[in-house]
This record gives sequence, C-alpha cells and structure tokens, in this order.
Amino acid sequence: MSGEPVTRDDVLRAAETIRGRVRRTPLLEGTALAPGLSLKAELLQHTGSFKVRGVTNRLAALGSEERRRGVAGASAGNHAIALAWGAAAEGLECVVFSWSAASRFKLDRARALGAHVDVDAEDPSAAFIRLEEHLAETGRVLVHPFDDPLVMAGQGTVGLEILEQCPNVTTVFVPAGGGGLISGVSAAIKGMRAGVRIVGVEPEGAAKMSRSREAGHPVTLDRIASIADGLLAVRPGDLTFEHVQTLVDDVVTVSDEQITAAVRWLFREASLVAEPSGAAAVAGALEGGSSAGGVSVAIVSGGNVDPAAYAGYISPGPRSK
Repeated sequence: MSGEPVTRDDVLRAAETIRGRVRRTPLLEGTALAPGLSLKAELLQHTGSFKVRGVTNRLAALGSEERRRGVAGASAGNHAIALAWGAAAEGLECVVFSWSAASRFKLDRARALGAHVDVDAEDPSAAFIRLEEHLAETGRVLVHPFDDPLVMAGQGTVGLEILEQCPNVTTVFVPAGGGGLISGVSAAIKGMRAGVRIVGVEPEGAAKMSRSREAGHPVTLDRIASIADGLLAVRPGDLTFEHVQTLVDDVVTVSDEQITAAVRWLFREASLVAEPSGAAAVAGALEGGSSAGGVSVAIVSGGNVDPAAYAGYISPGPRSK
C-alpha cells in the first residue's frame, strides 16, 4: 500500500472525525516505584484497545457503494474486535481473516460482535493471502490493520491526547507491531513537539521493525514467537516503516520474561489488566527508563487477555521471573 506520509494535520482531522465516537482515555500518573512514568490507558478504550481509533476514522471515509459491499481485514485479534465493533455500529457486513494459532478469546469477541471470522490460514502471511483473494472475489473494502494513512492518523490521536494530558512529556514509549500506532503517534507528536523522544518497543521474538531499520527497508521475518500476540506482524508496512525510519528516535526489544513482569507490575501497581502486547511499552520503559529528569509516558495499548492465561502471568512462578 502506498500513500503520502501522515502529518500532524491528518491526525488533527482524524481527531475531529472520531470525536464522540471513541473514548478519551485517562493518563495515570507514576507510582512510587516509577515516579517519572505515566501510563496512557488505551486498554480502557472501546473494545479494549487503541484499534477502534483507526477503524473509526477509516470507516468514516467509506462511500455509499463501499458500505454496500462491506469490509474485510486480517488480524490476530484486537483489530478484528475493533473492525467488528465499528462495522456493527455502521450496519456493515464484516469478514476477518486470522490464523489457527491466533487468540480464540479475542476472535470469539469479534464473532460476538457480528463478524465472520476465517481461521483456515496457518500463519499471518497466509491469512493476508486469503484476505487478498477474498477482496478480489467479493469486492469488499480492505480495512488494513496498520498500513493505511487513515488508520494511522486515527491511531495518532493517542499522541494528541498525551500532549494535552502531559505537556511536559519528554519520552513516549509505544508498542510496535505492524507500526500503525507508532507511526500515527510519532507523526502527531513530532509535528507539534519535535523534541519529544519516541521509543518503539517490540518483542525479541518478533523484532521486525528493528531488523528492518538495520537493513534500511522492510524485512519479512522467517519466524515469530512471543506471548505478545498483538505484535506478531512478520513485516512492517511500507508506509509505517517510512514513518518509523523518519520520526522514531529508537526501537528496543524486550523479552517475554520482561513483558510478563510488566503485566504483573501493571496489575499490582496500577490495577490495570493488560494483555502482554499492551504491556510491552511498559516493559521497555521499566527496563530502559527515561532521560535523567525526564517525564515518560508508556502506552498501555490493550487489555484483551484470556483469563486463564492472565492468571498465569500474574501468579508467582517461572514465567514471571
């Protein structure tokens, strides 16, 4: 997918488009254990993640003929839920392509909201192939999970809110999967406060953004493995990679053990029930910290987690060390 870079003005327009349709999520100030770190609680957003921002902005741009044809996308879960929610609100037919190992908990939520969910693919790459075939056969409209300017601009409204809620912020930690959130957030923040540092955080087992930055172009990973299922894109988007290369100051990786520790920390210190993907930016912030005397914000991007899995994350034991 190609397009012009997303700008601050694009994000400001998206903010007007989605105003009143999505929640302005709270910014929680630092605890005694992390006094310089505040949390942008996007897990309290409609459907439990930031994804509704981009979906709402994208659906608002559909014409009448496109609405008649319905929408489709590919997702490990949170985009599926958001797309199902948005389509239901607009009265649109919705199909989502996922894969056999994706979170059943998340995909069941998408089904409950009215989406048809296809899980015949073995992995994310195969799911996107099935999606492309479906689009060609049916004429449904693609709502990409990350590599779409309107989706990116919608996600960027998180950045606008951070600047409003924490005017003295010096560093923002953002989870990086396919790159939609970090692209939009960096476009918004760098367009208004160029000196704010943007740090992307991705799992060691799916470090597609780090590898791509080293190579100077988008790289497709041969293998992905992490408990952070929402960050398991095998490749950055073409558009999102351009934004990350241009606007993001650093991309760091965190282990599954560090992510689990962040899930536990959020539960104990902030009373937030975050999924591993949603806690990744916090893991990066807790490990790397911020500049001396700085004020950091970590985006807690999602809270759609299977209860049984979550119990294991927050219980003492080998997984949480």
